[in-house]
Amino acid sequence: MLKGLVSFTGRYRILHQTWFAFFLTFVCWFNFAPFATTIGKQLHLAPEQIKTLGICNLALTIPARIIIGMLLDRYGPRITYSMLLMFAVVPCMATALSQNFNQLVISRLLMGIVGAGFVVGIRMVSEWFPPKDIGIAQGVYGGWGNFGAFGAEFALPIIAVAASFMTGGASNWRLTIALTGIIAAIYGVIYFNTVQDTPAGKTYKRPKKNGSLEVTSVKSFWAMIVSNFGLIFALGLLAWRLEQKNIHFLNLSQMYLVWVALLGLFAYQSYQAYKVNQELLTGRKIYAPSERYQFGQVALLEFTYITNFGSELAAVSMLPAFFEKTFGLEHVVAGMIASIYPFMNLISRPSGGLISDKFSSRKWTMTIISAGIGVSYLITHFINKSWPLPLAIAVTILAAYFAQAGCGATYGIVPLIKKEATGQIAGNVGAYGNFGGVVYLTIYSLTNPPTLFATMGIAALICAFMCAFFLKEPKGSFASASEDESLEMITQKAPMLAEE
Repeated sequence: MLKGLVSFTGRYRILHQTWFAFFLTFVCWFNFAPFATTIGKQLHLAPEQIKTLGICNLALTIPARIIIGMLLDRYGPRITYSMLLMFAVVPCMATALSQNFNQLVISRLLMGIVGAGFVVGIRMVSEWFPPKDIGIAQGVYGGWGNFGAFGAEFALPIIAVAASFMTGGASNWRLTIALTGIIAAIYGVIYFNTVQDTPAGKTYKRPKKNGSLEVTSVKSFWAMIVSNFGLIFALGLLAWRLEQKNIHFLNLSQMYLVWVALLGLFAYQSYQAYKVNQELLTGRKIYAPSERYQFGQVALLEFTYITNFGSELAAVSMLPAFFEKTFGLEHVVAGMIASIYPFMNLISRPSGGLISDKFSSRKWTMTIISAGIGVSYLITHFINKSWPLPLAIAVTILAAYFAQAGCGATYGIVPLIKKEATGQIAGNVGAYGNFGGVVYLTIYSLTNPPTLFATMGIAALICAFMCAFFLKEPKGSFASASEDESLEMITQKAPMLAEE
């Protein structure tokens, strides 16, 4: 598998083209953070408003990942990813043309949809790689794609400075942000014309029902309903934040109206879930043991993704300001130091997937890495201006490694739960990563960095405990082919055997 990564043929070509699609969506999604201070000064934004824009950037990714997961399972990753990449130009141009806080809120909410692109590649990669290699393949996809956050943090300010001759010497952030969307849209056309959903001879498995995730037990149905409510809660939390003093994007009446709309959305989600699973709930359908899966396992993976990717989103958003204020650094220097965190994705997320493949237990890989996340963030909690800067950077790198390796380990399990529903399951798990980001950034906006780091550390230790006692090893975790592929091969060979 590792040797194949230098190849650009067969399944490795699909992997490289897909992680680059993810890379571009992340460059777009994180194209505001490097210019937050500059934009704040030019448009006269309060610090609370800048923090709120960071939360807005995550908000619509929560429902978008679920919706895109459904579209993905129905239409396939080729069409879904291509359309999403082409859509990216809309919020990028909207941000580039914004003149005030309200316009920025709308543009960053729309940008959250682009941040949902991660889900698409999970299904694409799982179609092209066998279970025994799924951890490293998903790790490379996720890690190299997540490297787009580093690309945004590090490269976009350089481009903006290079183009400053067009703005009288001022950072040309508007052109730079617009350019990210244009490049993504062009690549969307290229992606559509050069990839396939599955290898030749393999059938793309679609769910039998659309509109909600199909579960296989009544207990799992109610667990899914609770999970859906958690995501609605995160959106309600954002609406509350937009009503707070120094923000005032919403007034009190508008906030209540949003809450009512969110409750309506939850009721609609629940109704759709009932329709899809009506036969199960009324006792008219009983799933064979080979078809069953426990939604409780999905819920536990949602929690792991809160603690790893949710904490990563929060850290990437606040570390530039943290280093700037804690150590009195120049903004550019602080940003470059903070960019080490997303840079680590290049190796840490693939290594998490690789460890998951080689350790012979995906459950215990997840448990140990979650404990590492908890301990490293609790150490980070103690960083202050008396620390030597190199030591603070080393601790930040440690936290980044475990958080990102945890992402790789999580998605080393997700595609193994229920193949034909991989998009929806990945969407649910991915949405909870954004749930974590919203909650953590809300805590940060109301408190301070040490409180945020401590909260993320404690949550990860709780997650490690739950993984140790409740996470189950997926069936066929290390098989050389998926169960569906094996059945297809047997079916294809059967006529030849009959002729013999």
